[in-house]
Amino acid sequence: MPEASVFESLTTARRRLQDALKAAGRSQDAAMLLAVSKTKPAAILRQAYLAGQRAFGENYLQEALDKRRELADLEAIEWHFIGALQSNKTRDVAEHFDWVHAVDRDKILRRLSEQRPEEKGPLDLCLQLNVSGEASKAGVTVDALPALVETALTLPRIRLRGLMALPAPSDDADTQRRAFRQVRETLERLQRQYPEAALDTLSMGMSGDLEAAIAEGATVVRLGTAIFGSRPSPQA
Repeated sequence: MPEASVFESLTTARRRLQDALKAAGRSQDAAMLLAVSKTKPAAILRQAYLAGQRAFGENYLQEALDKRRELADLEAIEWHFIGALQSNKTRDVAEHFDWVHAVDRDKILRRLSEQRPEEKGPLDLCLQLNVSGEASKAGVTVDALPALVETALTLPRIRLRGLMALPAPSDDADTQRRAFRQVRETLERLQRQYPEAALDTLSMGMSGDLEAAIAEGATVVRLGTAIFGSRPSPQA
């Protein structure tokens, strides 16, 4: 059995997600919980698995690969790479992950497609949208998004599923919802433009803004601290 703390935290997180979906008038299976497990040891992920969690999000490649090896005996784990992706890491991500959430460059798209093993099937991915429009922020701007979408839809071994966003933190619910609404409306425009594509995913919302994200249509919410507790401070 999983340790009580992880089991209880997951139970609380799932209840919170269900409550948010109900409040938004959405079905209980309209969004999934992605457990962000960066910096947590494989043993803790195993406890979450025993509590029924299957989808895990990792930011750091080598750490994630080590965990995959330690948890190779567990079936049906879904691995999501949610960190910034550099060109020299695309091969390992293409070979070992099921999803990628934060792609914002043409070069990365092409490398992921070229390096994805054919026998694994297409790699599901989201393009990261920069909702603030600031050059210093990660993600593609709304204006630059169409060209990146066109590239993604022509590549054979990746499957564009939707958009991911990480808005600036805010304690104001209206501000949170405005940012998420922009992402949703952008995806809706893409759905009308490309009806044949499997554009069904909005990866947005974390511990501080889950309710706002769900109210605006999130289909994947990313929770880390709420499930696994606080992360250790970075070492100097």
